[in-house]
Amino acid sequence: MTVRRILALDVGNSKTDLVLVTSAGDLLAWRRGPTASQQQVPLARAIDAVARLGREALAADGGGRAELLVHCAAGIDLPGDAHRVEAGLEGLDLAASVVVENDIFAALRAGTEAGHGVAVICGAGINAGGLARDGRAFRFPALGGITGDWGGGQDLGLLALGAAVRGADGRGPRTELGSLVAGHFHVSRPLAVAHAIYRGRLEELRLAELVPVVFQAAAAGDGEARRLVDHLADEVALLALVALRHLGLRRAASDVILAGGVFAASEADFHGRIARTIAAGAPRARVRHLEVPPVLGAALLGLDRIGATAEARSRLRDAISRAGGPLGRVQRQA
Repeated sequence: MTVRRILALDVGNSKTDLVLVTSAGDLLAWRRGPTASQQQVPLARAIDAVARLGREALAADGGGRAELLVHCAAGIDLPGDAHRVEAGLEGLDLAASVVVENDIFAALRAGTEAGHGVAVICGAGINAGGLARDGRAFRFPALGGITGDWGGGQDLGLLALGAAVRGADGRGPRTELGSLVAGHFHVSRPLAVAHAIYRGRLEELRLAELVPVVFQAAAAGDGEARRLVDHLADEVALLALVALRHLGLRRAASDVILAGGVFAASEADFHGRIARTIAAGAPRARVRHLEVPPVLGAALLGLDRIGATAEARSRLRDAISRAGGPLGRVQRQA
């Protein structure tokens, strides 16, 4: 049987993971680079980032091109987004055919055996969606405030800074976030952080760095931090429950996969609140944290598309789980 190669990408708001795998389930190469999300950088720059990573991976296995490229990315929110990215990727000639999906479906496929259920991604931003067994898909528009979206590290950090400033000037309750936020950015008071952002000396995107600070304060009993963490937990659960409802899965035994850097927080009350709220609205849902790299899901989507065997999918899951992160060329298994 001819062994075919697949390039698979998981593109987040801050980084890109690319793997080169075979139809037999071998992991040949894994590369990591800056974000290739067309929502975060100009499209030409995003395509260039993919080109560089893809050519490095293919060169590590003797060159040529792959049969399939699966590009799962944050910011693929409208049909036009997918079409523009697909056209750019096809021009690279890295693979005979190209598939572009939102990164929700990579996370869902990585966290489940068959790719059915709901996934919530909470990293720098937040999004959710899912897939029913009959093939029906659902995703939120995820265009930010104009579509009612809130959540993720950047939004949490922005509210933390606001609470810190308000607590310091008397408009809000006193909170340990004041000293913690200021200390994180090495300034004397939280208002100095706001001034730095306003004057362009500090990128607002860096407010996502405050996620551990907020969880630390909440765990220590700070009321304002607790309020923010509970607000995020409620939003995560709401996204999951609404997605389940749209797919007709509220009463079904369905997986809810939680993926993204914010869920790495070990704050027990945060995770417990999510689980309890989802259980109240969907008693048979199984809430699971994604414990494998989401690029595995992109690669599995590729294997699904070419009709690879269950053995190949299992082999690839084991290989990527063992590798855990970027590596050079890997010898094909016997």
